[in-house]
Amino acid sequence: MDVCSHTDTIEFIDPGDTERVCPDCIAEGLRWLHLRLCTRCGRIGCCDSSPGRHASKHAKAEEHPILRSIEPGEDWFWCVIDEVAFRVAGATAV
Repeated sequence: MDVCSHTDTIEFIDPGDTERVCPDCIAEGLRWLHLRLCTRCGRIGCCDSSPGRHASKHAKAEEHPILRSIEPGEDWFWCVIDEVAFRVAGATAV
């Protein structure tokens, strides 16, 4: 079974009223499909199905391994290093 070895790096950051956009896509004139939140610093970026893949690029460049979906009704996390999706007990959809 695939497991994430980086769960100790998760900080439960609430995006709150943060505008739900990918700032890198806006700057580059791209459109995104879905948004992810970095669980270390709260940066929002687009998913790997988007042309820019900005969330994963940020995670790798900054060594912030875990992203969280901030799509309505979704409550899963993704480890960029271990390439595994998972849920965290007690975490709710944002």
